[in-house]
Amino acid sequence: MKNLDKLPDPKLHQIISFVKSGVRILGYVFIPFNISVAVTLLIVSEAIGIIEELV
Repeated sequence: MKNLDKLPDPKLHQIISFVKSGVRILGYVFIPFNISVAVTLLIVSEAIGIIEELV
């Protein structure tokens, strides 16, 4: 059972935020090389952002 005293979980939120930022940066790096990969990574980073807000 989840500990309701720790909602939202600040540590998990921080980890997911760092992952989201890393994916987003990687997406921007890919813009001049492969726009399809860049768009995919940026969309994935937005999906991670939604998950981030749910923890």
